[in-house]
Amino acid sequence: MIEKDFILLIPYFNNIAGLNNSIKSINYPSDLFEILLIDDGSEVELSLNKLDEFTNHLTINIIRLNKNRGIVNALNEGLKFLKDRTDFKYIARLDCDDICNSERFIEQVKFLNENSDIGLLGSWCRFINSETKKSYLYRAKTEHFDILREMHFKCSFIHPTVMFRKEILNTIGCYPNDYVHAEDYAYFWKILKTTKGAILDKELVIIEFSEKNISLQNYNLQIISRIKVINEFGNLKFLKMAGIFLLRCKLLLPKKMILWLKLRYLN
Repeated sequence: MIEKDFILLIPYFNNIAGLNNSIKSINYPSDLFEILLIDDGSEVELSLNKLDEFTNHLTINIIRLNKNRGIVNALNEGLKFLKDRTDFKYIARLDCDDICNSERFIEQVKFLNENSDIGLLGSWCRFINSETKKSYLYRAKTEHFDILREMHFKCSFIHPTVMFRKEILNTIGCYPNDYVHAEDYAYFWKILKTTKGAILDKELVIIEFSEKNISLQNYNLQIISRIKVINEFGNLKFLKMAGIFLLRCKLLLPKKMILWLKLRYLN
């Protein structure tokens, strides 16, 4: 029996202030959703009494990992926990420090309820540099076939904006581990092989990032993994060739330019 509209999956690691800020931004009837927190081996174990009082009326479950295993493994533990449950319709994502527009979940649940052919839904979002306070609006194509074409060049779906049907978890399982720093890109491609996707052309999430957390080494590994993803999942030959060519060009760029591009375009 369906009791909840969605369960919100949030990985956590040593950031209680960011977690509280993210949860505080959620606007949705408290009896119609749950929050599942995955504590990825934080130094101080996460518990409900560490959350602000405003969370007392919410249904929150916590999974504790005994050591830090990385965001993908943390998310997969959450998905495994949810797999056999049948009392909710959708799985949503959010990260600590990310802020939801007050209409985010209302808009996404309404859209999925009204469009049964759509399995994966994202939105536009705004990235804010925590050091400079400069912000960039991230836009992507909104219709399924346009998204499929765009996915050959970038990941149209920004992870903390997505909501997808629970049945997808039963169909394709958890995030793959063999695409280093591009696991979400591969996962969304896999989803789009089984169902349609859509993106709301509304700014529904604010994502804060720090230049200190951007690793050029990880960026290069991500590019290599993205080439692998396009090779395996791309379905239009010319676009596959073009997408892979552009990614290989990025590998040849000077490191300072890579950092500038990463900060300017965040993809």
